[in-house]
This record gives sequence, structure tokens and C-alpha cells, in this order.
Amino acid sequence: MELYTDTYYIQRIQAGDTACFACLLDKYSRPVHSLILKVVRNREDAEELAQDVFMKVFKHLSSFKGECSFSTWIYRIAYNTAISETRKKRHEFLAIEESVINNVSEQEVAEALDRTDSSDQIQMLDAALAQLPPDERAIILLFYMKEKTIDEVATITGLTASNIKVKLHRIRKKLFFVLKGMEEQ
Repeated sequence: MELYTDTYYIQRIQAGDTACFACLLDKYSRPVHSLILKVVRNREDAEELAQDVFMKVFKHLSSFKGECSFSTWIYRIAYNTAISETRKKRHEFLAIEESVINNVSEQEVAEALDRTDSSDQIQMLDAALAQLPPDERAIILLFYMKEKTIDEVATITGLTASNIKVKLHRIRKKLFFVLKGMEEQ
């Protein structure tokens, strides 16, 4: 159970009690690191970037206005930091033609992704996620694993809510094809 809210700690930090930052660090270090790791896919880079995120959070805490939840604000900083890092390191990612994606039904996708419950299937899903571009992996992670709403994911990524809906739809279809290909091998 949480003793105090994020707002309480933020107000204390802004009032000069910088030791309260440790409480926010304790609460958010794992989720932030997890998000960054899923995007950059390198443990050392993720640790360094997570440290960068918390330095940015501390430095810019005065700019947090409470228009969104603190977790959404910190995830946005983490997302932008991780995406910026991946842009520096160009990698090749899976490309699937638009016509192929459009020809699969949402029901087929849902059925295929719902079968992902055993540890082997979870490993396959993780391998499939690795083939997606970092921004798509991050959107999936935020929505499904961090259980952020469409609006929160939109705020974090800087995209519109409708764009997030479309991206989630397309990413699920991409995952369907990747998983289908893995099963056929």
C-alpha cells in the first residue's frame, strides 16, 4: 500500500525536499526500465537510458503541471528517450505489405493472439515483438502490459488517440503474420 500519492512527493520535492525523489524512483524505476528495455532490447543501454530518464524527470519536475497522471508523464519521457536512442542506431525491422495486412480479419488475429498462454507461446510472442520497430513495440507494451488507456498512450507517444487505435490494429495484424510464420517453421 502506498503511503503518499505521487502529487504529495512532487510537491515536497518542489518545496526543496529532494530526498522525496527516492520515493518516486523506487516506485517507477522498474516500470520505466521495463519499457525502455522492450524498446531498445539491450540491458546495458536500458539501464543507462533509465538513469537519463530520471535525471530528466528530476531536472524538469517543475514543468509537470498535473494535466495527466505522473506515470503518463514519466512514461512519455521514457518513451521519447528510448525512441531517440533507437533512431541513432538504425536497425532493420519486419516489413509487411499493406495489402497482406488488410486481407486478414480481426477475428483471425484475435484467435491467434489468444492462444498465447503457454511459456513457449509467450517466448514466440516476445520473439515476434522483437521483429517490430521500437515505436510499435512500445505502443503494444504500454497498452497491453502497462495497461495504459488509448488516451494515455496517445499522450505518451504524442500521437492522436485515433492514430493509436489504428496502430494497435495494424501491429496486432503484423504480430499475427510473424507468429504464423514462426509456427510454420
